[in-house]
Amino acid sequence: MTILLLAGSPSAPSRSTRLLHHTGEKLALLGHRTRQLQVRDLPATALLQADFGHAGLVAACALVADADALVIATPVYKAAYSGVLKAFLDLLPQDGLKGKLVLPLATGGSQSHMLALDYALRPVLSALGARHVLPSIYATDAQVVWTQPGGLTLDADIARRIAEGVDLLSDALPLPPPPASPANALAGLRCSA
Repeated sequence: MTILLLAGSPSAPSRSTRLLHHTGEKLALLGHRTRQLQVRDLPATALLQADFGHAGLVAACALVADADALVIATPVYKAAYSGVLKAFLDLLPQDGLKGKLVLPLATGGSQSHMLALDYALRPVLSALGARHVLPSIYATDAQVVWTQPGGLTLDADIARRIAEGVDLLSDALPLPPPPASPANALAGLRCSA
């Protein structure tokens, strides 16, 4: 089982990407395998021209196809998710999220944009065939603070909501089997004479 952490911010560094990485760390602590995709790192010309055959875009779409679940993070601009994320989602096939669980995360300047996830992003994720879109988590810039010496500091409410989102996603996915240790691999062998 793989969870793709899809960062939809055009900026680096980014609050939404930091929130995404924090969520990924929580999932990893529960034993889930994660992979990362930064949409801003895709070739811009190929992305904007929807060059479906471009090797970089083919590889990015393959990461989505191979994932069992996605955590998608985006900043909210003008009451909508980022344009670079929109450009990438437009490249996915009509059923590009078929059978997948999705946990949407977003950050924005104020609570005024909180419903952008439910009214702008959620319908697109559903139209792409997502099996289940978990409750969205929206944080204002004031609730996700980064400082060089202190690292990431989350508002208590956002930290609680991230923990709940991680639990919901984790509970819906089976844990991978533990890696076989040499002792365990040999335990089932029997010698015969």
